[in-house]
Amino acid sequence: MQQQVEALYRKESRRVLATLIRLLGDFDLAEEALQEAFMAAMQQWPHDGLPDNPRAWLVSAGRFKAIDNLRRRARFNASVAEMALLHNEVDDTDLLDDSVEDDRLRLIFTCCHPALAPEAQIALTLREICDLTTEEIGRAFLISTPTVAQRIVRAKTKIRDAGIPYEVPTLAELPMRLDSVLRVIYLVFNEGYYASSGGSLTRTDVSAEAIRLGRLLLELLPEPEVAGLLALMLLIEARRPARLDVSGDPVLLEEQDRTLWDRALIEEGDRLVLRALRSRRFGAYTLQAAIAAVHAEAVNAADTDWAQIVGLYDALMNLTPSPVVALNRAVAVAMRDGSRAGLALIDALHAQGELRGYALSHAARADLLRRQGDNEAARTAYSVALSLSQQDAERAFLSRRLQELNE
Repeated sequence: MQQQVEALYRKESRRVLATLIRLLGDFDLAEEALQEAFMAAMQQWPHDGLPDNPRAWLVSAGRFKAIDNLRRRARFNASVAEMALLHNEVDDTDLLDDSVEDDRLRLIFTCCHPALAPEAQIALTLREICDLTTEEIGRAFLISTPTVAQRIVRAKTKIRDAGIPYEVPTLAELPMRLDSVLRVIYLVFNEGYYASSGGSLTRTDVSAEAIRLGRLLLELLPEPEVAGLLALMLLIEARRPARLDVSGDPVLLEEQDRTLWDRALIEEGDRLVLRALRSRRFGAYTLQAAIAAVHAEAVNAADTDWAQIVGLYDALMNLTPSPVVALNRAVAVAMRDGSRAGLALIDALHAQGELRGYALSHAARADLLRRQGDNEAARTAYSVALSLSQQDAERAFLSRRLQELNE
């Protein structure tokens, strides 16, 4: 029975928590009730047997545990809100309907509410939806556990004090609010696939949580751009087995052994990106996924359809122009038309003051200079990139390139 309860915790605890937050209106009270409900299950189920609907049993038990706790605390000075909760009768049949799925959506949108600071959105999402501990979040993002805990506490306080509603946005609000949710999920994924700092370039567990969250969101809210984001993450994740060499140093896309790429993830990503494109209601994530899908189609770097990729970057620039998108387009143009064409575009970006402090833009420029044989200029550009990089593995890669040019 203990193994059954543990398995149930892994599968259902976030669903139960989401419903308890809706019923109790308080994150901390709901988390306490969740733990007490599972403790009660460990004590009762070995004697009484597994209930017909364990999730409903846990929600009901958690709610009554919370009421008992509030009764004890409110013995002499109960607040109006607490007393209202004590007398708020809930039909347990409510716990069995589709509102449970709505509760998970409510929780996602609440954790990613734009009123919360971006770092608080990420910490709260990983804690409440993905069930990562504060220690695990701290290790993943190289910040101290007290800092993570402080961010989560502040986020919950903000939700309570600002009266942020625990609800799925209206159709009118959905585009803006969904964008915030998708952004948080993609930030989490990127931190796992390409860590912004520290000794490890990738953190598989962090990316896996982002993909799991993407799958959950698509299951609950099958919007085209949700499918586009999940496709993008899957197509990038598929390259992970070939991403690092035996020393842990990054391997450029064109040099990766594509036989190591995960074909199952690519096939799933392809299906999702086609589904999103056919809807004609797609956005930037779907276009990026389409670019990743074109790369995945090529059996080797030389077979890459760079004309199609440049066309997709043109569409992306029209939809969401940014210096980073312009840089990626410049690299694609270089691969289609030659290094000189790409360098002109990157130099124009730098002349406008864009990306001067971005290590990857100088690394891209150095690579194009190296390809056209201007080793002296390439060395200078690699040195600038090295001075700007904060990532140990990336710095090792840039140093190796510099050394190769000096030999």
